[in-house]
Amino acid sequence: QVQLVESGGGLVQAGGSLRLSCAASGRTFSRYAMGWFRQAPGKEREFVASITWGGGNTIYADSVKGRFTISRDNAKNTVHLHMNSLKPEDTAVYVCAAALTPFAYSTATKYDYWGQGTQVTVSS
Repeated sequence: QVQLVESGGGLVQAGGSLRLSCAASGRTFSRYAMGWFRQAPGKEREFVASITWGGGNTIYADSVKGRFTISRDNAKNTVHLHMNSLKPEDTAVYVCAAALTPFAYSTATKYDYWGQGTQVTVSS
């Protein structure tokens, strides 16, 4: 019912910055929270950041706190993830997700729709 398409991934050097974007289409009239998750080869999917529908509250994983910033533009049905001071351990496929609730969650099971992901590679 809802399609999520990520963009902005690529190859960057350690210490660099990158901005990921997620465009939502389909049924986007309801209030929904948005989140970002990432998964590296051989590792489990991990939570990165989440933002409420109104944008007033955000949640960050400790590993990215202070370096990553999540934001949204409801008028354009988009959510962004600004990544600064990137580290090699940030290398992963980044996936955006939407939850049919206005509240932010760090648990993957709370989300209803998922994108295909975009690759982020940070070289040392």
